[in-house]
Amino acid sequence: MATFSNLAILFESMGVVDFLLPFLLVFTIVYAVAKKLPLFKENKNFAIVIALVLSLLFVVPHITGNYPLGYDPVQVMNDALPSISLISVAAIMLLLLMGIFGTDFSKKAAPFIAVTSIGFVVYVFGASLSLWTGPYDIFSWWSADVTELMIIMLIFGLIVWFIVREPEKTKGNDFLDSFGKLFEKK
Repeated sequence: MATFSNLAILFESMGVVDFLLPFLLVFTIVYAVAKKLPLFKENKNFAIVIALVLSLLFVVPHITGNYPLGYDPVQVMNDALPSISLISVAAIMLLLLMGIFGTDFSKKAAPFIAVTSIGFVVYVFGASLSLWTGPYDIFSWWSADVTELMIIMLIFGLIVWFIVREPEKTKGNDFLDSFGKLFEKK
């Protein structure tokens, strides 16, 4: 009986994860960007060729083993993208929940969520490249349980703060207002 785990193992053995998926992702991104450039608006064949060459240059050295250890972009991408996907789903769900509570609040918090997400993305890619390590290596007392406890305490603290805070009399003094003004279009 075939299962999804057998299918995943089959895809792994056929090189779908190491060659085909990274190739398709890089090809799609490069082609989409190249199509928007004024140079390639008239003739999309050049955009296709450039996307094909760049995506092959991205994955072929991985297959042949020509990248230095730790700097293989396919491996970095395979390590980082699951975490990046989780961050994007969390940000979208947070914006969705905030939209339920009111559009003013979600509009004010969107820049803060965007900057926080960008910070997480930089951290994830840096960790995939082994540029830095987590707090577990720096502090001997820090563990996954401490991280979970800190996140739970932060969430409950924010909930309590939103419930018990006094409404402000003047507009424009809110942290999210001032943070949102940094990203306003002028």
